[in-house]
Amino acid sequence: MKKAIVTGGSGLIGSGLCQALSDQGWDVASFDLKPGEGAARHIDCDLGDEASVARAFETLGWSELDLLVNNGGVADPVNGPLAGLSLADWRKAVDSHLTGAFLMCRSAIPLLRDGGSLVNMVSTRAFMSEPETEAYAASKGALVALTHALAISLGPRIRVNAIAPGWISDGEGLRPVDHDQHPVGRVGRPADIAQAVLHLAEAGFVTGQVLTVDGGMSRKMIYAE
Repeated sequence: MKKAIVTGGSGLIGSGLCQALSDQGWDVASFDLKPGEGAARHIDCDLGDEASVARAFETLGWSELDLLVNNGGVADPVNGPLAGLSLADWRKAVDSHLTGAFLMCRSAIPLLRDGGSLVNMVSTRAFMSEPETEAYAASKGALVALTHALAISLGPRIRVNAIAPGWISDGEGLRPVDHDQHPVGRVGRPADIAQAVLHLAEAGFVTGQVLTVDGGMSRKMIYAE
């Protein structure tokens, strides 16, 4: 049975991913501070803490691994004017999204079988921004760079790619205009990201890439009316 670790497995995207992998016959572990629902085994882990990550791998006790998905990170990053952004809040964003991915990769690499795969969850915010989102955008942009650096360092034994989700929702409270601004005609669903991860887990000739999954929204030119 193939084995996968998903960080942030209790969140919207993470829980959908854990379920999709389990449905495909994978043995799945979720590294998170919050237990999730579904088939994944919960492993308590603070991603930004080196000792916590080490304990999580020890608790899991696996000697082999096929897939690591670095999906975890603070769900509601601190936004606001840069002048008012504390160093603690900056570090909270960077530690959970970027440092957490580094720590997870470092521990997972010795376990990954030949042909194994790392997938980093970045964001379209790595390439485009709203005002006052510096900590989150910087974290995700750095994770893009970490992805291609790892792909070169770990190839050919391990492939490393990233997924950049756009707007992903559980569907509640959406308006027709929210769907209409997407070229595909709808807001994204967790299943869209899970499908992309499953593809990259098996795409043997793909490494060092960022797969944008946003319904075409970031390719749409917008003019003021």
